[in-house]
Amino acid sequence: MLTFRELRSKLRVAEGWSRDYFRSDTEELNLLEKADDSKSQSLEYPLDDEDRTPGKLRLVLCITTNIVSTVSIVFTNKYIFSNDTLRNCQMVFASYHFLITGLTLWVISRPFCGAFVPKSVSIRQNFHLVILTCAQVVLQNISLANSSIIFHQLVRLLLTPATALLSFLLYRSVIPKASIFPMIILCGGVGIVFWSDSYSAPNTVGATSSKGVICAFTGVIVSAFYTSLVGSYQKKLQVNSMQLLLNQAPLSASLLLCMVPFLDTPPTTTGLSPSFYVAIIASGFFACLVNVSQFAVIDAVGPVSSTVTGHLKTCTIVGLGWFLSNHSISKQSIAGILMALIGMGL
Repeated sequence: MLTFRELRSKLRVAEGWSRDYFRSDTEELNLLEKADDSKSQSLEYPLDDEDRTPGKLRLVLCITTNIVSTVSIVFTNKYIFSNDTLRNCQMVFASYHFLITGLTLWVISRPFCGAFVPKSVSIRQNFHLVILTCAQVVLQNISLANSSIIFHQLVRLLLTPATALLSFLLYRSVIPKASIFPMIILCGGVGIVFWSDSYSAPNTVGATSSKGVICAFTGVIVSAFYTSLVGSYQKKLQVNSMQLLLNQAPLSASLLLCMVPFLDTPPTTTGLSPSFYVAIIASGFFACLVNVSQFAVIDAVGPVSSTVTGHLKTCTIVGLGWFLSNHSISKQSIAGILMALIGMGL
């Protein structure tokens, strides 16, 4: 029979053995887990790099497509509107753009493309934005047809201060003090270009007419209303930008077609050269690329960062318009352009 002292010593030996056993087992388990983690990391990292690289390439492709298509559609539309008969067909031209855009969005929303999932919105809930969408597109086209490219593009920069003012009036959103001074410089630069391009040389080829000025500023106000309301409508209807545009495009095309007999003058197509037909087809193609790529850029980098792309497009269009213009640009216009671009970049 074991004494108490012998029993206690044997228990200590057994306790030490079990501690060593389970410690070795735990260490072995930890080593196995680390080995599994290292294997999984070695498998995951290449896949992560592979996933990251196409994502970056996709973003660069979307930004490049958006810039090229935006610049191209401005100069293509300006060429189309240089024809007097096509200049008076604004409704059918805008309807054609909305029709092509709607068809493109419908195709990329199909399961075999899977760009986004369509969501139906009732006409009653969407009709206010449809009217604003039609108005801003038509006014922009009329402005482009009756003004210089430089003036048309610089006036579009006023959309930022106009939206800020409307947000303050509608939602009491306070404008940051740091943004007030750049907006003043921007508005001053656009004002100088407006005076120089409209009044200093009214008889010069390519000068901006009073019709172009009125439509340009009215288009900015309408676009500011649309920009101020579209965010609240998206939250209210619980749709993203592409879903909302897919609902708007067919309605906009139909509404503009109903206005064609009253506001458009039928063009005389007999005197059109083949280049005009190519330009009209290309304009619809560019319109699709602009809409789809713009939403892709906003979804990828956000609306704030996407403004950098907008600044680059503005500089490109103004620079090309300056280079390709047939009339000389005054020193006042140069000063106004620089002021507007500086105010935009601050």
